[in-house]
Order: sequence, then C-alpha cells, then structure tokens
Amino acid sequence: MKMRECPACAMKVAANSKTCPICSYEFPDSRTGAKWIAALLLIGLLVSWFLFDLLF
Repeated sequence: MKMRECPACAMKVAANSKTCPICSYEFPDSRTGAKWIAALLLIGLLVSWFLFDLLF
C-alpha cells in the first residue's frame, strides 16, 4: 500500500486517506488545483487568440 507523510505530525498514513487518523489534518484535494490550471490556460489561450485576431 502506498503511504504518504502527514505534514502536520509527520506520521505515515495511507495515500488515499482524506484525513490523518492521528492529528485529523485534512489533505487538500489535488484535482481542484488541476481544474484551476486548466481553466486559466483555456482563458489565456482564448485571450491570446482574440488579440492575435484583432492585431492581424
């Protein structure tokens, strides 16, 4: 089983745990960050496409 370290108490917990069983630290959902990055990249692409079309 994959393990990861809790940043709050340094205990090894299962990689799929949402919270640490020792100190109740809640691990952030990594997929939320990926969604924001994808949205920002899409907005940047649309803005650059619009500006390129406007200038040329």
